[in-house]
Amino acid sequence: MVMARSSVAGDHRKPLEWLNFFMADMQAGIGPFLGIFLLAHGWQSGWIGTVMTIGGVAGMLMTIPAGALIDASDRKRIFVIVPGICTVVASCLILVSQEFWVVAASQVATAIAGAAIMPAVIAITLGIVKREGFSDQNGRNQAFNHAGNMVGAGLSGLLGWQFGYVWIFVLAAAFGLASIATVLLIPREAIDNQAARGMKEGGKDDKASGIKTLLECKPLLILAACLAFFHLGNGAMLPLYGLAVTAAKGDGGGSLFVASTVVVAQAIMIGTALLAMRMGGRKTGGYWLVMLVSFIALPVRGLIAAHLIKTWGVFPVQMLDGIGAGLQSVAVPALVQRILDGTGRVNVGQGAVMTVQGVGASLSPAIGGWLAQDLGYPTAFTILGAFAIGSIVLWTVFAGTIRQATGGAAKPAGAGPAPAPA
Repeated sequence: MVMARSSVAGDHRKPLEWLNFFMADMQAGIGPFLGIFLLAHGWQSGWIGTVMTIGGVAGMLMTIPAGALIDASDRKRIFVIVPGICTVVASCLILVSQEFWVVAASQVATAIAGAAIMPAVIAITLGIVKREGFSDQNGRNQAFNHAGNMVGAGLSGLLGWQFGYVWIFVLAAAFGLASIATVLLIPREAIDNQAARGMKEGGKDDKASGIKTLLECKPLLILAACLAFFHLGNGAMLPLYGLAVTAAKGDGGGSLFVASTVVVAQAIMIGTALLAMRMGGRKTGGYWLVMLVSFIALPVRGLIAAHLIKTWGVFPVQMLDGIGAGLQSVAVPALVQRILDGTGRVNVGQGAVMTVQGVGASLSPAIGGWLAQDLGYPTAFTILGAFAIGSIVLWTVFAGTIRQATGGAAKPAGAGPAPAPA
């Protein structure tokens, strides 16, 4: 029976991994390219950052409801299909008009898609491979996800350079349709809905809300706060660096440069995602150390970005992005899964963490954009990088709390979130 289940899971891992590949460009959409597209249409950095923040806030507000719906629903695939449709609609909206509220509406649609699809794919993964296989499969998923981002960004840069920015939007829509096609290759019955929400067999359903789950679980709250500080600095770094170098160069190669910033980072992320998967399995340090390294990378990245606003500066700046984001892409879902294992609220917990993280990420573009406009790009990069110092301090001070909650000790079926140590 065990062999039969393993075989069934194996049959559906490939479409799952390719879903992660295609959804990467769908999640990002035209994100990194939006700045240079709007810059070419007469927008200033402050307003570019503001419209990105509007989308970020919309996504942030949707993450907890999305997680709760995914936990409650036995139709997990629909939460990939709807975001795919949103991506296509968002791409069409920006092509029709570059008016502020039209662009803002497109960013809201893209953000809602991003808010739903990540916890949905985590749920589908848990439902197929169960808790025992989640850590390894999540590492492979993230490697495919970063590869998809790398390929999508490279193609976007080439298409934008050769045929114009319109083709970047077309490509994002195509990846959205491919995501829908791949998720439909996973049969509905292949997803165990109890396992998908982190519920153990025979466990009692914990119907706590996302906010309650977050507030009553100290380790989860610490993780969320650290991510909020990190993304307050990290969220604006890539689009702002693309704007800085494009403005300094003053030529029409913006799409190729922005593509290179994404390709360099995502190439590094493939390796760091697999490394994080291996490090997370160790008893000493594990995912706690993975997260600490990711936090340290941001202040260093900010200082380098401030002093290397040059085309070749993309390599050290984005290699550090690859280290930070690549490690977190594996560690964060795994930490949430371990903290909430057995509660049946894994996906609403993922949504709660993403919401707090989203507070930082949604504010970052506006803060970074206005800092750059008023104080200059070097000062903006330095300040943005410094926000991660808050993450480093919190993560170090509460190291014992995190390690106790994620040390691998199984909680009884139906137990609530891991209690905070006295």
